[in-house]
Amino acid sequence: MPQRRIALAEAVRFHGHLGPYLVLGVLAGEVALKKLKCRKYFGLDVKVRGVDKKPKSCLIDGLQLSTGATYGKGNISKAGGRRIKIFISGRGNSSVLNLEFKDRIIKLLEGAKTHKDSQLLARRLYKTRPSAIFNFRLAT
Repeated sequence: MPQRRIALAEAVRFHGHLGPYLVLGVLAGEVALKKLKCRKYFGLDVKVRGVDKKPKSCLIDGLQLSTGATYGKGNISKAGGRRIKIFISGRGNSSVLNLEFKDRIIKLLEGAKTHKDSQLLARRLYKTRPSAIFNFRLAT
């Protein structure tokens, strides 16, 4: 059954506020479910690097919401790193999707200096094609 798109209002209810890293986490999870053809909640494992501090750590909430992976189930983990990298693997197959932000997106994130800037960027990113946001590599 195809997954429905996570609405911005739903993401805000889950996380508490709107920001670009939340949206990027939601989009990354949605892309992974499609590309890996895996089940939400129990059919995948998520590893994230470079999200130790806010606001980057907000990416984790977006990933949890869109993939259903949680710390309680033990199918999401985070590690240090200088650059954000997301690795999502489907359980039951050997495929791993690696996602990183395109340089253009990193510059946009760095340019969002105020809360209003961040909210505007979040809304803009939500409407952007994932291929314009992420570099993907599917390893099998």
